[in-house]
Amino acid sequence: MINNIFSEQELDRIIEMAWEDRTPFEAIQFQFQLKEQDVIEIMRRELKSSSFKLWRKRVQSRKTKHQKLRDFEKGRFKCSRQKQITGNKISKR
Repeated sequence: MINNIFSEQELDRIIEMAWEDRTPFEAIQFQFQLKEQDVIEIMRRELKSSSFKLWRKRVQSRKTKHQKLRDFEKGRFKCSRQKQITGNKISKR
């Protein structure tokens, strides 16, 4: 059973990642070794019925939840006006 494997904090993070529109299932699989079907089972078990139905409706209409369906460059979005930050140094203003 999946609940026994993960702590409460890890389950909360999995649910949070599943709700995020731009976090693909592949990221959840990489971090927690859970397939999409496993995430669906966790969501079904942990959420209220109405919340689960709302989530499923959102996920099924989002290309961003599946890495292969994305039509934008993979990686994080960065505004063209945002400066490049290197070496974790705070830039001078």
